[in-house]
Amino acid sequence: MAPTKTLKVRVALLCVLVGTVLALVGVVTDHWAVLSPHVEHHNTTCEAAHFGLWRICTKRIFVGDKERSCGPITLPGEKNCSYFRHFNPGESSEIFEVTTQKEYSISAAAIAIFSLGFIIVGTLCALLSFRKKRDYLLRPASMFYIFAGLCLSVSAEVTRQSVQRMVDSEHTAWIAHSLAWSFVCACVAAALLLVGGLALLLFALPRMPRDPWESCMDAEPEH
Repeated sequence: MAPTKTLKVRVALLCVLVGTVLALVGVVTDHWAVLSPHVEHHNTTCEAAHFGLWRICTKRIFVGDKERSCGPITLPGEKNCSYFRHFNPGESSEIFEVTTQKEYSISAAAIAIFSLGFIIVGTLCALLSFRKKRDYLLRPASMFYIFAGLCLSVSAEVTRQSVQRMVDSEHTAWIAHSLAWSFVCACVAAALLLVGGLALLLFALPRMPRDPWESCMDAEPEH
């Protein structure tokens, strides 16, 4: 592989590496969204919550005279975290008297796992491509990274819709929500994986013919 193309491939892989780290952070943390209930009384406590793909955490926060909402979630308070019941059927604790959108939650988590699986397979192909005369493995690696970015994008959108349905539902106590830093990490990771995967695919393709009568098979091989 030519030195200039090698440098471009390394830049694309660096972009993918950053996206991989952000994807892992987004999937394993539980700050995808912050939920706030309606505040009826002052000088008392309210229960705000934040959740991710696997569990939900509630926190009792004191509401002062001038406060009109419950939060922010960073205020000190008693915290309690529980895994979603469909991921841990033996969980005995109640999840803040709210029914989660089971289908949305399971779908988002499953798609995120597929994304991590694509990242792992793509990374194995990328590592094997560093061996001599195995540059062709960069092409399947790039495709796996693109698939990972697409899956992570779908997972983020499913989670966003799930949060919106929870807020709009009459059976929940939530009236407001905001997307948090774990969600941002997942979105940025999806963008980096897509951009890095597409760039890697373009850089890994064989050189196009220089002359109209020259076919790809007749082009000089790259060293």
